[in-house]
Amino acid sequence: MSNLKTQVAITMSLGILSLIAGLLAHLALTDIFHAEPDVSLEWNVVRLCAAIIAAFVISAILLLKKIYRLIQVEKNSS
Repeated sequence: MSNLKTQVAITMSLGILSLIAGLLAHLALTDIFHAEPDVSLEWNVVRLCAAIIAAFVISAILLLKKIYRLIQVEKNSS
């Protein structure tokens, strides 16, 4: 059960990071839209934010899969 609690904590942390990443990506994309002279830093921020969001989505899917299996085991044993 502690493994499940750890996964929940990791997923919640990634969720908070994803919210922050979404805001940072918005700011970076706004600078890119305004045709700043050098946007390489902004594109790197967008790439990093995409990686954080992808990690959150993968973590959430794996966590939900594990919870679903636990629910099925409890349902079958009762």
